[in-house]
Amino acid sequence: MARDSGVSTGWSALAGVGVLGAFFILSFYSVVAGWVLYYVGVFAGDLVGALGGNLAGGAFAGQDQAAIEALLPALFADPVMLVSLHALFMAVTLFFVARGVSSGIEVVAVWLMPTFFALFLGITVYGAFTGAFAEAVDFLFAFNPERLLHPDVMLSALGQAFFSLSLGSALMITYGAYAGRDTNLAQSSLIIGGADTAVAILAGLCIFPIVFAAGLDAAAGPALMFVSLPVAFQAMPFGSLIGLLFFLMVGFAALTSSVALLEAPSSWLMHRFRVSRARAAILVAGAAFVAGIFSALGYNLLADVRPLAWWPSFAQLDILDSIDTVTGKILLPLSGLLTAIFIGWIADRRLIDAENGLSGGTQLLWRFLVAWLCPIVLTAILVLGIFPGLIG
Repeated sequence: MARDSGVSTGWSALAGVGVLGAFFILSFYSVVAGWVLYYVGVFAGDLVGALGGNLAGGAFAGQDQAAIEALLPALFADPVMLVSLHALFMAVTLFFVARGVSSGIEVVAVWLMPTFFALFLGITVYGAFTGAFAEAVDFLFAFNPERLLHPDVMLSALGQAFFSLSLGSALMITYGAYAGRDTNLAQSSLIIGGADTAVAILAGLCIFPIVFAAGLDAAAGPALMFVSLPVAFQAMPFGSLIGLLFFLMVGFAALTSSVALLEAPSSWLMHRFRVSRARAAILVAGAAFVAGIFSALGYNLLADVRPLAWWPSFAQLDILDSIDTVTGKILLPLSGLLTAIFIGWIADRRLIDAENGLSGGTQLLWRFLVAWLCPIVLTAILVLGIFPGLIG
């Protein structure tokens, strides 16, 4: 696009920022997905045991809450298990990407996504009848303008939307490059944004009824999924089965994301250096696996390592959280900001207008957003990500 617009091809470096972001996210994302695989195994074993006893009862029969809460710390203390699960998940991701778009990635989209949604809806309906559904709805949708308009909340929401839609990490650019000339990009973008929002709302309606029914803390963060929810499944009818289905659902969702994260840098490598798809995927997955080992060991053998110790606001972050911070707070917003500036101000307007499928007032609104509002917002996200203490 830079070459066709008659401007410096140095602008292609912005794609490199996005590719780099996707690579590093994949490296630690696979580690976290390994935790999901661990809980799939835990609940599968518990379900097998329940088949010979009381299947209709809760999960982990005969175990106290402390034993269930100790599952994740026990996993963190086992470097061999963490790295092995990381390797297994990366290998599954590599399998689908190496097979290509139609034989691999399309299979994930056509089969795993419907399965994911079926499990999602099933657990949501189950929670509506057995959990605190009304309390969850009030928690999610009660209108509190004083909270909504707080700068920290608005920036967190924008950052989450940016990350959730995979903006700034070259994923959407990569998949967009595979779209045919007859694909309406504007319509596709609307569907993607709408579906992403719908899934996020559905996730709240799936998880929070279970959380509130068990009297758990809704603000527990990552511990909510890996510590609190397993405790909640102990108190639920058919807890072993529901727990297994829940973590299978999360695993499917993680795989669809990891496939995209691996595809973006693999595609860049294929076209940049003219290597085969399989070789590119193996090289990227192998490098991401090696990088991810450090994130996995950051919970045990390298637990005292603080990569951002020189950065006061993030001095206490472990290896995984440090990589997450650099990618989420710097690389992705920076890539998005450069993209907005390039598309809004640098690239040939006629080329852009010919690609985006917009016209009339919608076209003018889109151009205003890309050229003016998006750079302002992304600059705010970037600055406040680097200097979080600027907000009260």
